[in-house]
Amino acid sequence: MEQNDSSAHAAPKLRDDRQNASRNSSAHGSNNDSPNGPSNVAVQRAASTREFTLRTVILGGLITLVFTAANVYLGLKVGLTFATSIPAAVISMAILRNFKDHTIAENNIVQTIASAAGTLSAIIFVLPGLVMIGWWSGFPYWETAALCAIGGILGVMYSIPLRRALVTHSDLPYPEGVAAAEVLKVGDTHAQDSVNDGDQSSAGSSAVDENRMGLRMIILGGLASGGYALLAALKTVATEISAAFRIGSGGTMIGGSLSLALIGVGHLVGLSVGFAMVVGLLISYGVLLPLRTAGHIPPGTGASGLESIVSDSFSSDVRFIGAGTMAVAAVWTLIKITGPIAKGIKDSLVSSRARHSGKAVDITEQDIPFPVVAGVTLFSMIPIGLLLWLFVKDTSIAHHTGGLIAISIIYILLVGLVVASICGYMAGLIGASNSPISGVGIIVVISAALLIKVAMGAESRSHSDVLIAYTLFTSAVVFGVATISNDNLQDLKTGQLVGATPWKQQVALVVGVLFGSAIIPPVLQLMMSGFGFAGEPGAGDDALAAPQAALLSSVAQGIFGDSLDWSLIGLGAAIGVSVVIINEIVSATSHGKYALPGLAVGMGMYLPSSLTVIIPIGALIGYVYNRWAKKQRNPELARRLGVLLATGLIVGESLFGVLNAGIIAAAGDSDVLAIAPKEWEAGAAVCGVVLFIVCIGCAYRYSRTLARGSSIRES
Repeated sequence: MEQNDSSAHAAPKLRDDRQNASRNSSAHGSNNDSPNGPSNVAVQRAASTREFTLRTVILGGLITLVFTAANVYLGLKVGLTFATSIPAAVISMAILRNFKDHTIAENNIVQTIASAAGTLSAIIFVLPGLVMIGWWSGFPYWETAALCAIGGILGVMYSIPLRRALVTHSDLPYPEGVAAAEVLKVGDTHAQDSVNDGDQSSAGSSAVDENRMGLRMIILGGLASGGYALLAALKTVATEISAAFRIGSGGTMIGGSLSLALIGVGHLVGLSVGFAMVVGLLISYGVLLPLRTAGHIPPGTGASGLESIVSDSFSSDVRFIGAGTMAVAAVWTLIKITGPIAKGIKDSLVSSRARHSGKAVDITEQDIPFPVVAGVTLFSMIPIGLLLWLFVKDTSIAHHTGGLIAISIIYILLVGLVVASICGYMAGLIGASNSPISGVGIIVVISAALLIKVAMGAESRSHSDVLIAYTLFTSAVVFGVATISNDNLQDLKTGQLVGATPWKQQVALVVGVLFGSAIIPPVLQLMMSGFGFAGEPGAGDDALAAPQAALLSSVAQGIFGDSLDWSLIGLGAAIGVSVVIINEIVSATSHGKYALPGLAVGMGMYLPSSLTVIIPIGALIGYVYNRWAKKQRNPELARRLGVLLATGLIVGESLFGVLNAGIIAAAGDSDVLAIAPKEWEAGAAVCGVVLFIVCIGCAYRYSRTLARGSSIRES
């Protein structure tokens, strides 16, 4: 419940067209209410600018193939994937700058295509479950590729009408979208050259100086975060610190990921979201964990044993409570954005009619026409129905095929739109990389399993094995929708800030989905053949954990086996209702000055403390920095340098993540770079904390020095 001013990064809200117009008109003269200030305003661009070209498709496709393979490996190994938009933008700028006629719009298309690698690869959080439960013995190429492609394309289609509601007419911060736009702007060499060649005024010189300072800040942030990530991979400094301790007869733990990228994310999302995540953290780790572990810790349990008990309780109990809170908050969020979504669809239809009648529509407002969106969405149900039929045709429930497929198609149509809205909102709130997509997966699997169980009635018990597999397969389609919509709006935010054409970005993302879908099945098969998955029949000691797939499989098995603890989800739902009520009361009584975003609270409960501690710290640092920036002679430059520093922190770690993923995949060893002995763990923790603090302090100090120096020169 933080103050709703620009420096405090107010709770995201939807705004009407008059507010939007006012915001755009005052972009260069006032401090608006966006989390990232005037840089968050749409840019106009000439229609003749090169954008969707053959070289962007080829380059974006190649990057997608490589990044998707790396993400699949890491996701199966440790349950994490890395965002690919910013690394792709950097690679694109490095390559396309060799062409004289390259444009910032082309670089944006490349990162849009490649962004599919960071999101569609999250389908691995569901599909390996079919192997784990023994239903599949491998990953059939065409079936797997088609499922990924159709789910991903549906995700693009569903998120198109959301653009106006959640991007154009919304104050959601979109941290990664803003960061990617800043990278593209600073790296736009043609813009700098045009100023150097044609504008010798003081304003032109100032623009060049600002771009150079911005590039310096991105490089500094990138070197700091990338350098720390390298030292962490060498095991010379810690990647995370944590400690478990007793509270009464129970226990809890606290920890933090020593990730400079998360500091950057916190800076960009703002204090309101950060505060709400802390509230969620306190609920989970300060109340729920001690209560759930009370009486379950044997006397004499050591530190490692206590940490194991607490971690297991968090994974098996508290995360389900957090998922319940997220579900209620997500439904309430959906209710609140229904109006803007409907208006977005109406505006899209109006725009389509205007274009069809020959009227001029600004290129930055041109989506794929709504009739095309609706047609593609409905047509997609045919191959989905075919996939579902192929999945069950030779099973014991083949005689129920028609009814089950009809129910599943209706479910995918309706729940897909709901999931797209929720994931798009969460990505705008906290970023695609940090969005708790597995929490959405839990909600999807539970709702699908309950629907199928009710439809089958008494027969569900005798056919539980095939119904569990069918539930996971159906959920995988919806999960494909979730993963892409989780990213698409982030890309459209980047496009808004660099003056891109929305429909070209939307087509580009479909291209990225097709490239990603082509590589996912063979990589999954390779990982299964080389390592296997923990929990599958005959899995060895080096089997890949695939933690999210294991979790979602156990949820489906729990529902059909009547062993799922519904009290956990019910408790979470009750907490969610309470948070929603508190937020509405506080927001109404303070006239929007304070807020407590329910989804952010739910995410704070669901995500591990390593994330929910560091992101709010970054938000607090950003808040303090922005308050300082407002007092400077050139407050917008000072604020922008802070945003660029935060961007650099994200860029450096992301780029190293790509490199490290390739090294790990080639070596088949997640610790291939480690040089420090096991005995150095305590020293690595101390050195890591010290270096982490020093890096943050020095980076922000340098940003302030640059801002002050620029103010002195201007005066």
